Amino acid sequence: MENCVTRFALLLYITTAAFVSSQTCNPKKGNGGPWIVSEMLIGCWTSFVREDKAEVHILNLNFDKEDSMIKIQMTNAKPMHLILTASSSVYALHELNSKVHLYRSNGSKIQLIDSIVQNPESNVHYVEGLPTEKEELVKWATQKFEGVTSFTTLHNLINITSTGMQGTKPGSPNCTLEIEDPLEKHFMRIETDPLKFCFPQQQTSSDKTELHILNIPENSSIRNVSLRVNAEKQNRVFLRGPQGTKWSFISLKHTTFASNNEIVLLDTFVYTVPPVFTLTSDNAVDVQRKALEYFNVTTFTSYTELTLEPKELRISLVRQKKETPSVPATVPAPGNLVTTNSPGGIPMVIRLYTSADYRSPLDPNAKVQTDKRIYAEISAQTIGGLVVTMKVNSCVLQSRGSYPLKKKLPFISVDCPLNSCPNRARFSFSLEQFQELTSTTWDIECDVDFCYTVDCTYGGSAKGNLEFTQPCPQPPTSTCFNFGLSGVLGIAFGGFLIGVLLIGALWFIKIKTGYPTGLEMNSTVVNIPGCPCSGAKRQPVSTNPSPSENSSANASIGSTQSTPTSSMA
Repeated sequence: MENCVTRFALLLYITTAAFVSSQTCNPKKGNGGPWIVSEMLIGCWTSFVREDKAEVHILNLNFDKEDSMIKIQMTNAKPMHLILTASSSVYALHELNSKVHLYRSNGSKIQLIDSIVQNPESNVHYVEGLPTEKEELVKWATQKFEGVTSFTTLHNLINITSTGMQGTKPGSPNCTLEIEDPLEKHFMRIETDPLKFCFPQQQTSSDKTELHILNIPENSSIRNVSLRVNAEKQNRVFLRGPQGTKWSFISLKHTTFASNNEIVLLDTFVYTVPPVFTLTSDNAVDVQRKALEYFNVTTFTSYTELTLEPKELRISLVRQKKETPSVPATVPAPGNLVTTNSPGGIPMVIRLYTSADYRSPLDPNAKVQTDKRIYAEISAQTIGGLVVTMKVNSCVLQSRGSYPLKKKLPFISVDCPLNSCPNRARFSFSLEQFQELTSTTWDIECDVDFCYTVDCTYGGSAKGNLEFTQPCPQPPTSTCFNFGLSGVLGIAFGGFLIGVLLIGALWFIKIKTGYPTGLEMNSTVVNIPGCPCSGAKRQPVSTNPSPSENSSANASIGSTQSTPTSSMA
């Protein structure tokens, strides 16, 4: 029994030790590390091009050791004059095309070696008395070639390759030497002395947040490090350096950080984050375990040591992105929940609500009625626990389709205290003015400012989308009349008056068209002509003329009148 327990304990110990060891790694120098290192050194980059379309580039090479070996590949480069200077002896293996001319001083420590037979020997030039001082070298090149396209200082170069792109930069054609980042010069790829780095045996899955560790040993002279993190998903960066080290973030897209040193944020506005932990040991395993403990994770993605000794104390670290095939952009489905990023990489989200209490968010696929007031909230996911006040400057709506229509969206800001609305901005708007528009699917974009204490800076634009619909038409209501006593009396009087008028009209017609005697009022029955069944006896018509009539008229009438044949009662 004791033997079984001993074996089980030994197996458990071996398993635990193997698991713990898989979470750490020992760094070694090599290529293919997770970071590209570039020192911030003296240089310039202009728009100058000669009349013969040739560019003029100067490479100033510095090395920490003698007899370094570098490779210069310019097989696909644009027409150029390339000038080389070096502070120590170096062997340069070069591959040129027929449009690239290489220049070096006769007394230079640069030894040029043809790497291919096709290198045109006539394109390699040896210059007597080529200046070595930076400003004098720029002056010499300007006098000989009429200008300088770029001046680049490189430290511990290994390989430089042309990308085949134009080597100019829009702006001034004059070369003014200043601190610059050579990585920004897209017309060449630069590979310098490799770093010490390693990856743990157990890697994080692709769908989880990555953790990258950077460590500066105590004996290093590096004290100022500028970092630019370009990543397509969430990243954690653990930074450790000697006391007095300052880390400056130029870009923080999808990045959470922690350090035992001071961190300066430069992507939105200058803000200093104090140290969040203490670690004096620069041992790789100690630093790795501290990072796992701080972020409460079981593994990390990479570990890198900055062991360089640059003469310039500022270096730039750029997180490399894996190459992924390009995918055509797609139009997002209708909805109002879209995450966008500010220029500094801070994610922002627009949410829509149905009421001013901001408790009932609209479903992303719900349609908004134009006769309803909509309440919106823009929230930002800041870095390092930074709390800011957000202000909405303007909003626009843009329709989707082949001929997009852009409209300014009036809104009303909604007050929200910083303690209850950290990193958020609220406002409301109405869509009544858009009721007559045919398009119903729109993109909303709002410009936002970030404010810290009294200082404000542009934070970028938050984008979302919404689909609205016209309000439902109300069914017609039937009209009902409510008659009172006065209404009834009025109708009765109106009917009586109409009757009197009709009787009067009939009386007038009878007088004008009836017998001269009119209606016989002495009879109980009214004699109506054409009604033989009236029951009244018809009166004979007198044949005697009226005394007022003349004789001629009587004779005329008598001659044409026949004698009645009916008997008289």
